[in-house]
Amino acid sequence: MNTIKNDMANYWSRRAENFSRLRQREFASEKHEQWLAELDRYLPRGRKLDILDIGTGTGFFAFLLAERGHHVTGIDLTSDMIREAKKTAERIGISPDFYTMDGESPDFPPRSFDAIVTRKLTWALPDLPRTYRNWHRLLKPGGIFINFDADYCREKPPSSLPAHHAHQDVGKELMREYERMKNLLRPTQRPRPEWDAELLALAGFSHITIDPDVWQRVYREKDEFYDPTPGFAISATA
Repeated sequence: MNTIKNDMANYWSRRAENFSRLRQREFASEKHEQWLAELDRYLPRGRKLDILDIGTGTGFFAFLLAERGHHVTGIDLTSDMIREAKKTAERIGISPDFYTMDGESPDFPPRSFDAIVTRKLTWALPDLPRTYRNWHRLLKPGGIFINFDADYCREKPPSSLPAHHAHQDVGKELMREYERMKNLLRPTQRPRPEWDAELLALAGFSHITIDPDVWQRVYREKDEFYDPTPGFAISATA
């Protein structure tokens, strides 16, 4: 499975600069407040939190949460993504901690964080059962896990796409690579998010909730951030 991780890192390295520009535009758009509203559904209020953003990419969630005053650490397997995140941090004056690190087994002491957040990552992890166990150990008792994702390995290509969507600038070669990696991962996964709920319970999480409507709220407009694959939010308590 290290091969698929290497392939993923190479894929995202090739997308890093364009992806960073897209996320910077998203941060400056109405999506800024829309995503904060979704995170606020789960995060405890009234205190500053230690938050780990796994698969931070170029830092979108990390910047949102650090702007709120939380202490945020963002990690990503792809060093070029972290490089872009640090460049954006310097430009906008918001400074989460960023590290290149394997999201399946983050290198932090047990019970280091009040919350773990992640966005569009878990579909790409080759060993999700072990990953959820590792993440549970990183949370303090009562800590919150929030995962925004979709069953991308089973997504059906839309019959048509609007003029603007999240992959509009991804070339044919990279799209073929994306499809190849999905084909490799699909046999290792069961339908989601039901599978995630089972795995989280086995990992020791409780109060597991699934929200199938988040994509309809966040992607109301068919703009350059639009994702046509129906997604979900799943949250759980350590």
